[in-house]
Amino acid sequence: MQKPGYWQEASDTLSERDPVMAGLIARYPGFELKTNPDPFSTLSRAIVSQQISTRAADTVWQRLLQAVQPYNPQTLLRQPEPSIRAAGLSGRKVLYLQDLARHFHEGRIDPSQWEHKSDAALIAELSAVHGIGRWTAEMFLIFHLARPDIMPLDDLGLVRAIELHYHSGQKLSRQDLLSLTQNWTPWRTVATWYLWRSLDPTPIQY
Repeated sequence: MQKPGYWQEASDTLSERDPVMAGLIARYPGFELKTNPDPFSTLSRAIVSQQISTRAADTVWQRLLQAVQPYNPQTLLRQPEPSIRAAGLSGRKVLYLQDLARHFHEGRIDPSQWEHKSDAALIAELSAVHGIGRWTAEMFLIFHLARPDIMPLDDLGLVRAIELHYHSGQKLSRQDLLSLTQNWTPWRTVATWYLWRSLDPTPIQY
């Protein structure tokens, strides 16, 4: 696991700009985003986590790692579907993981090119995989590539935290959310992480 090098600068800048964010940052000293160096497992875990609780996702993920050893595209493609489903995955998520594995195995996803691509281009590339939409791609940009300015407004927990801390818990339109979060550019990933922490002090990992 590697910590993004921009974290301290980002935290200092956000604290200077935004007193609410300054309070959140001060509440969790010593905590930082930790990235996963393996792109296939990061994307796989994001797929596993779709539409289920963090605790349930952790349980299913550990069972999947036990069923597919070592966890890589080639091994997963050789694994019988029933043994993958036995980890607690739906048939649809098994198909998503298999399609992801084929993209890696066949070279349709090429990690060597990612450094030179924009966030938008990477989201478009990853969304070509069945089961990967914008939210999953954004989780990947945060937890594998550590891109500094990701604001995943399709994440219900993040939206709930923004409304709680900035609008007395009242609903905000997407346009209002976009306007509010512009103040955190170019460090919206860091703001997102602290807002997540305000709801769950256990750091999320993918």
